[in-house]
Amino acid sequence: MQLRALRQELAHPRTSVQVCLLGIIAGVTSALLIVLFRLGIDWLQSSGVSLLQQWGLSAKWVWVVMPVSAVILILLIAFLTGFKHYRLGIPFVIHRVKQHYGHIPWRTTVNQFFGGMLALAGGFVVGREGPSVHLGAAGSSLFGQALKLPHNSIRTLAGCGIAAGISASFNTPFAAVIFVMEVVLREYKIHVFVPVMLAAACGSVITRIVFGEGNELAYFSFSSFSQWLYLYLIVFGCLLGVLATLFNQLLMSVMRFFRKVSMVWRLLLAGLLTAIGGALLPEALGASFEDVNALFSTHPTALILLEILLMKFLLATFAIGLGIPGGIIGPVMVLGMLSGAVLLLPVAHWLPLEDFTSSFALLGIAGMLTAVLHAPLAALSAVMELSYRPEIILPAILVIVPAYVTATQFLGNRSIFIQQLDFQKLPYAITSIREALEKTGVLAAMERDFKLFYDAPEAALEKVLSNNPTQTVIQQKRFEQDINYSWVHYDVSLDRHAHPISYQAMQGVSAQATLAEVYELLKSTRSGAVYIFEDDPAKLTGVITWNRLQSFLQRAQF
Repeated sequence: MQLRALRQELAHPRTSVQVCLLGIIAGVTSALLIVLFRLGIDWLQSSGVSLLQQWGLSAKWVWVVMPVSAVILILLIAFLTGFKHYRLGIPFVIHRVKQHYGHIPWRTTVNQFFGGMLALAGGFVVGREGPSVHLGAAGSSLFGQALKLPHNSIRTLAGCGIAAGISASFNTPFAAVIFVMEVVLREYKIHVFVPVMLAAACGSVITRIVFGEGNELAYFSFSSFSQWLYLYLIVFGCLLGVLATLFNQLLMSVMRFFRKVSMVWRLLLAGLLTAIGGALLPEALGASFEDVNALFSTHPTALILLEILLMKFLLATFAIGLGIPGGIIGPVMVLGMLSGAVLLLPVAHWLPLEDFTSSFALLGIAGMLTAVLHAPLAALSAVMELSYRPEIILPAILVIVPAYVTATQFLGNRSIFIQQLDFQKLPYAITSIREALEKTGVLAAMERDFKLFYDAPEAALEKVLSNNPTQTVIQQKRFEQDINYSWVHYDVSLDRHAHPISYQAMQGVSAQATLAEVYELLKSTRSGAVYIFEDDPAKLTGVITWNRLQSFLQRAQF
């Protein structure tokens, strides 16, 4: 009975204690998954390196063998799960959230967990936020599915899991909330915003308990700029917009060129290219922020910075484009950091490199994230949290806006996630009517005060309607093993030959459904009704008529 009351409450699009508690549970569950994922990466990498060194391999050859070994194990896991192609990470999660209420298939989750772990441990230039988002959404949505919660609340739980996953990955709860609202859900609703905030907070708390208080960019300080430098920041942003557009175009070109190549050969090629890159320039492997900080501490020359930037750029586009399971945000952030350090060199005569390298690295993150993902607010909040300095807001805005305008208006660049969704033919857009109706579950709208008759004669039905014309009357008829329901009401058409009583066949809708499913069933006739069932499809628990659906669709909102 309590579970039924919970489902009834969650069917309403409003903030409640119940949805907040579920947000906390989703955040904790997803964060624990991410912690296990991160610990697995560290263990795999350290164990693999130690084992290869025991076999007598030098450090250079270790990072030649690691990517190829990781690919072989990724393919083995894919073979064991019957997986023929990879549709993983953030674009796939956006599709599932928009089109399937955040339901994530278990097979993709298994491949994302182990495949992402192996890819990151193997030195590929991919990020851990892609698997984190996938695992967070899967863990929280599976919890909602186990309780048979309304689909609208499962979508909210998926958003909570995504926020917790990003927060647990980078220890940036505020940026995680903005990312969910700006990139995944693409809307701001208070009844979603509150549980997502709680989930992000839980993710941050748990990751701080396990990995410590600071984030991986805590050592990046921000130095205040003089006003004369603001003009260069605008040029800096434009250049980042060009670089981001080039990154998106090269990534999509790789995906298109190798589209017809089987997954096995694509992943093996990615492993071979990464192994060659590691042999030529070991510093270019991985997407670790700590490695970039260690590089900056050695005060590298401009040539070394350019070489590492170019190699990471190529390795990232080929690894992601060829289907290595991993995220795109981590590599983009690393490329932004390196690009910022490189683009500081033209003004190095007026600015000391030691003091401003970290500042330009942070601004590079803001510009690249904005232009690649089309998420300016998430990029701004990320650099604010990573730097712990409010002084970065104005310089970051002066970089973010020109980077976004240059990439979108002058170069025609679209969000990399949208381009990937279009390439994979995964639908993500929904109509405004469906978007509005998906926020309310059928349990919140169905009519429970109805009269149910079992094979009643027409005279009895007409008598009930004559006494109470507004009463919802349902007729149940049994045909051998089948049970059919009909909505009985007066025929209000102007046809003089019409029968006074009209019988309209009804279709059943699960109690987990939203009003969008009801609309799809009734929109062709603009009339009729559907019945709601819980566990038994033959057992009616509620009714939604077309008129009742219209009242929910046309109600005023503030």
